Amino acid sequence: MTEQTAWPLWEVFVRANRGLSHVHVGSLVAPDAEMAVRNARDLYTRRGEGVSIWVVPTDAITTSDPDAKEAFFESSEGKNYRHAVYYTASEGVPHL
Repeated sequence: MTEQTAWPLWEVFVRANRGLSHVHVGSLVAPDAEMAVRNARDLYTRRGEGVSIWVVPTDAITTSDPDAKEAFFESSEGKNYRHAVYYTASEGVPHL
């Protein structure tokens, strides 16, 4: 009897129309990238709503820690000038 190996998990991103961003639509398991693309097409674009599919092995994705969101996303000290709230609109410039 041979030992079975689990197929890798893939994250699927679909772009609905040209010019739009790819959006995460779900996950699937497949033995390789080619089969992952074919399975993604069958699962997530059955009604012809996709023009492009990306599949990425789940273990190739690196994420930030949700528990450290305050420290990770807060502005660095001394860089408050990056926030537009500190600027005022110039008078006499109608398009601003």
